[in-house]
Amino acid sequence: MKAKLGIAPIAWWNDDLAELSDDVSLEECLRQASVAGFTGMETGRRFPMDMAELGPILAKYGIAVCGGWFSGLLLDGDIEVEKERIAQQHAFFKAAGAPCIVYGETARSIQGVKSAPLATKPKLSEAEIAVYGRKLSDFADWCAANGMPISYHHHMAAAIETEAELDLLMKHSTVPLLFDAGHMAFAGGDNLRVIENHWRRISHVHTKDIRRAVVDGLDRRRESFLDAVVKGAFTVPGDGSLDFEAIVKALAAKGYEGWFVVEAEQDPKVSPPLDMAVKGHKELLRVMAAAGYEVAK
Repeated sequence: MKAKLGIAPIAWWNDDLAELSDDVSLEECLRQASVAGFTGMETGRRFPMDMAELGPILAKYGIAVCGGWFSGLLLDGDIEVEKERIAQQHAFFKAAGAPCIVYGETARSIQGVKSAPLATKPKLSEAEIAVYGRKLSDFADWCAANGMPISYHHHMAAAIETEAELDLLMKHSTVPLLFDAGHMAFAGGDNLRVIENHWRRISHVHTKDIRRAVVDGLDRRRESFLDAVVKGAFTVPGDGSLDFEAIVKALAAKGYEGWFVVEAEQDPKVSPPLDMAVKGHKELLRVMAAAGYEVAK
């Protein structure tokens, strides 16, 4: 089985918290990712959305576009409006040969609101999730039919956060799934059970780790998602609390092939991005070998 290893630029610059951004250029970010051994990077705010400009820069460092976030609003929005909102990124990702667009639902989300405690996240009934799931499925079908699929990112502080909420969304939709080990663990879910239940839907993987002591020490009635990030809730594989060998072996047992992307937002002054990238890549190489993956170079 084959795997590709990518990383997200959120380790270098954070789109929600400017104070957690290292002052590095796009080229320096790509250089460090390449030095660490990664062959892909998800997009971020310093990426030009034009392959004529970006292509030569990526080629210089041997990096491919391996995904990228889209702030979806379908929960409260209209499909036709959403098609217009995603059009530029959709065309860009097709030109870049990306595997998917990472769809994150931001309607009603409190993930970017530092004053909003984790406990105040939006909550949907099953009936509401069913309506949302049908709308999301139609949108996902349109994206795929037009040459660029989406992959749905369950996320802390968003409408679909917990394992139970994800189960309901999978029940009431056909949208492909981005499995994020860190977000699921933070939400109190069982990563191995999620893989067992939804492996047929998993099209993209984020290998985000958590620091269990930080997560368990949060006061969710008072502290926000961004407070958790600042405190160091997330980190790279090999630096946190999750058993990525077990997680990757579970994915391998189900035949998953594709990208494994390190995505770990934290303070670059406390956790230097290059050091973290090297550590994360080393751990992923170890667990990929243990699981029987051949890693593309």
